[in-house]
Amino acid sequence: MNAAPSPAPSYIPPFGPRTVVGCLGVLLAVHVAGFNEHITEIGLPDIRGAMHIGHDEGTWFTSIYESFNIASMAFTPWFYVTFSIYRFSLFMTALLGLLAIPAPYMPDMTTLCILRGAQGLAAGCLPPILMTVMLKYLPAPIRVFGIGGYAMSATFGPNLGGPLEAMWFEHVGWQWLYWETLPLCVVAIGMIGWGLPRDPSHWGRFRNFNWRGFVLGAPSIMCVVTVLYQGDRLDWFRSPLITHLTCWGLALFVAFLVHEWFHHSPFFRIQFWGNRNIAMSLLTLIASLMICGLMTEIPFTYLAEIRGYRPVQAAPIALVVALPQLVLLPLTAALCNIRAVDCRYVLAIGLACLGGAGWLGTWLTPDWVRDNFLIIQILQVFGQPMVVIPTLMLSALALGPADGPLISGMVNMLKGMANAIATALFEIMLRRREQYHSTMLLDLHGTALDGMGEPISGQIGATSPDGGHIARNALQIFHTYVHEQSTVLALADIYLVVVWICAFFLVLTAILPGRVYAPRAPVPAPAAH
Repeated sequence: MNAAPSPAPSYIPPFGPRTVVGCLGVLLAVHVAGFNEHITEIGLPDIRGAMHIGHDEGTWFTSIYESFNIASMAFTPWFYVTFSIYRFSLFMTALLGLLAIPAPYMPDMTTLCILRGAQGLAAGCLPPILMTVMLKYLPAPIRVFGIGGYAMSATFGPNLGGPLEAMWFEHVGWQWLYWETLPLCVVAIGMIGWGLPRDPSHWGRFRNFNWRGFVLGAPSIMCVVTVLYQGDRLDWFRSPLITHLTCWGLALFVAFLVHEWFHHSPFFRIQFWGNRNIAMSLLTLIASLMICGLMTEIPFTYLAEIRGYRPVQAAPIALVVALPQLVLLPLTAALCNIRAVDCRYVLAIGLACLGGAGWLGTWLTPDWVRDNFLIIQILQVFGQPMVVIPTLMLSALALGPADGPLISGMVNMLKGMANAIATALFEIMLRRREQYHSTMLLDLHGTALDGMGEPISGQIGATSPDGGHIARNALQIFHTYVHEQSTVLALADIYLVVVWICAFFLVLTAILPGRVYAPRAPVPAPAAH
């Protein structure tokens, strides 16, 4: 079968302020999508209380959004090439904002989940567009800064979700956990509509649409994401739903990969994994985003579970990481843009910073307060951009311009999948390790307390003349202490896992990827005499 004809390259106007505004508009739209995801996820307890949603129903609120979000990332490059980047980005940004308007007024959980699925679909279409416009419309000497702009969606946006949730809920109203997208979407639409080049549509591509790959790939990705978000709550393979979703999802995904390998017009070019740089960068991207997700979740969980902090009280922890990214991302991009600088060394230093932050986290105790996380957060401030930008360089700069749509969907799908894996890993380790440490503490310290009488009862004995009431309170206090200690030990174990992941990829960085150079403008050939 002959290969499908590729569309003629669209006209790229001379670089100028108008193009910069258009690219920044897409960047703003991607951040709006990220804020919508993280604000509603962090503020889910407040949303559940305001909309009278139970805990189990609330988990579907998140997993349905994420499944549509990640699945749409995988197939967006085909659609924006077909409809044009300009029209597709405008439509999806507008759809993201408009769907937020009725969200607080949904009458039941079913309609709310349908709306959240549609919103996740619109949000997932925007990051692949950002990656393309940064590489397509920016001239070669500053293309690395475009990669840095794309990296902001992985470092700046997620860390700003907590502070924004605290601001909207505490000072404006819970409805603005949804509506915060509206004003920013309006601004992004204006910037995109004025600045982004009007590239042409290619409707004829529908004649060669990879229907079989789409039918195999989209459901399989959604099944896998749902398993990752719901598996721990439903006790994994003891649940028939998780068992069926896993079996069917993996079977469809394997069939999808085989189909893409042989198809003449694939969504994913699976053969790219044979390139050492691309294989290394994709694996490191998954690992680095998992690390960032875990290290963002641990302080919030500790402060909420052990110290009883509200999001507004924990917000400074996230701001310490988020705000310096506005300076460090461009600085890291500028460093990697120097031809003498090997981005592999920058990547190794970044992994060392994240590993050092994880090692410091293993010293976590119940006595820590918010300020004790400061050094860990500062190491993350430097480590995150030094990992994400070189990782994206290793993948993006190893390919030609025509290969962009064939890897953009894969990169963004893996980026979303990394967050889902981090969530599943965090829930598994927190529950399993907390149970393990709880059992050990009860076995060891419960036996040790036998020879000490009842110290807790002795301390609270004067608070009530009722012996039964004192006994119940003493048991509750004892179990509170055990839960507190076991949770802290479980979180320290997760930090230790982060250290080992960083160490593994530090070794991998030393042996696997080859060097890539920052792009430069072509030098005109000398005139013939």
